[in-house]
Amino acid sequence: MNLTTQIQQRVSAYVEREGLFAPNELLLVALSGGADSVALLHVLRALGVRCMAAHCNFHLRGEESNRDEEFCIDLCRQLDVQLHVIHFDTEGYAHEKGISIEMAARELRYLWFDELCHEYGYAHVAVAHHRDDSIETMLLNLVRGTGIAGLTGIRPINGHVVRPLLCLSREEILAYLKELGQDYVTDSTNLQDEYMRNRIRLHLLPMMEKLNPSVREGMTATMEYLRSAETIYNHFMEEAIKRVSDKEHRTINIPALLKETSPSALLFELLRPYGFVSTQVADIFHSLLNESGRLFNNKQWQVLKDRDTLIVRPLPTEERPKNINVTQVPAEVKLPNGKTLQIHHHLMTPDYQVGRTPDIATFDASRITFPLTIRPWQQGDKIAPFGMKGRKKLVSDLLTDLKLSRFDKEGQLVLTDANKHILWVIGRRTDEYARITEHTNEVIEMQIKEKGI
Repeated sequence: MNLTTQIQQRVSAYVEREGLFAPNELLLVALSGGADSVALLHVLRALGVRCMAAHCNFHLRGEESNRDEEFCIDLCRQLDVQLHVIHFDTEGYAHEKGISIEMAARELRYLWFDELCHEYGYAHVAVAHHRDDSIETMLLNLVRGTGIAGLTGIRPINGHVVRPLLCLSREEILAYLKELGQDYVTDSTNLQDEYMRNRIRLHLLPMMEKLNPSVREGMTATMEYLRSAETIYNHFMEEAIKRVSDKEHRTINIPALLKETSPSALLFELLRPYGFVSTQVADIFHSLLNESGRLFNNKQWQVLKDRDTLIVRPLPTEERPKNINVTQVPAEVKLPNGKTLQIHHHLMTPDYQVGRTPDIATFDASRITFPLTIRPWQQGDKIAPFGMKGRKKLVSDLLTDLKLSRFDKEGQLVLTDANKHILWVIGRRTDEYARITEHTNEVIEMQIKEKGI
C-alpha cells in the first residue's frame, strides 16, 4: 500500500472514529493555499466527500497575499471544486475593534464561514489543523498557565468546525503532497520568530526532540489520555459547581468552596470561563481567608471578595449613572440596573394598603416637592430612616449596616425632592420626612419592577 492510500485510509478511519461528519454531508474547506489546507482538500476529494472551498485574502503580506489567492483559484479549477473568495481590510478591523491582527483575522474568517454555511447549507467547516498544531497548542497553554482542558490540545470538533487531519503530522502531510506531485504556497510569516506559537514551533519543540526524539508521539498519547481523564474530571466539577455557586456562576459561597476536595481547582473552573488565568485565580484563592473588599480585574470582568462570598460581574464603564428627573405622576422610570421604577398617585382610602417590602416606598403627597431626582448616593448623604424618630444617619453607614457588597454600594441610588431632601435609599429604607400619617389624604407610591409593564 503506497503512502497516498495509507494517508487517505487513516483520515477516513479518524473521521469515522471521531464522528466528524456523515458521508452525505456538504463541507466547506478553509483553503489558505498552504500545505495543510491543500492536503485536506485533496484527501476529502479522494474520499468522495462533497465539499467546496473558501479562501480569505487578508491583505497582510502585499503581493504574497494575492499570490496565495491566485494559487487557490488555479487549484480549485484543476480539482473542479467551487471556490468562494473574500477580501478583508484586516488592519482596519483590528484597529476598529482594538484587537491584535491575529485575532482580527480569526474573527473575520469564522464570521464569514458562518455566513457561507447559512447561505449555502454547509453542514461543517473543515480546517486543516494537524497533530503538530495540537502539540503546539498544548505547550502554548502550558506556558501561559491552564487547566486540564488546555492540556488536551485542539479538539476534533468545535461546534460546526471539524479537523480531519489531527491524526497526521506535518511531516506526513508534506510527504503526501510530494507523492501526489502537488505544490503549495508558503506563508513567510510562519518562518519568522514573531509570535509565541512560532517560537514554540521553531525553537522549543526542536530542543525537546533532542532530549527525546519521540516527544511528539509521547505528547499526543498524553493528550489523548487527558481527554479521557477530562470527561471524568468535568463530571465531578459540574456537581461541585452546583454545590458552591448560583445558576449563573456569578456568586460563589466561600465556606462551601473550601469544603470541596480541591477548592483551588474548582475555583479555576468557575472563573476560567470569565477569562481569568491560573495566576490570577491563585491570587483570588489566596485572598479567601483575608479581609473583605478585595477586587480583582481582567479586561472584561471583576471578582469581588465580599465577606463569605465571591461575586463576579462585567467590568463597569467609567461613567457614573446620570441623574434622572421625575416631573410628574404617574411615571415609569428605567433604572441603570435594568429594572423599572413605577410611580403612581393614590387617594388614602380605607381599602388602600401601604406597601411593606423594600421594593415599595409610599409618601405623603403633600410633603413631596417636584421635580424629584434619582441619583447615585454620595459621601456625606444623610437620611432619617423611618422608625428612628428623626435621628439622622449617614447613607454610607446604613449601607454598611445592611452588609451590602462593594458592588451593591457602588450601584446604590437615592431619591431626592426639589429641596435636595433624601426621601428614599432606593430599595433599602425610606426617610421619616414624608411618611404616611393619620392626616395623609393623598399618597405617592413607588415600586421597583424587574421589567416595565
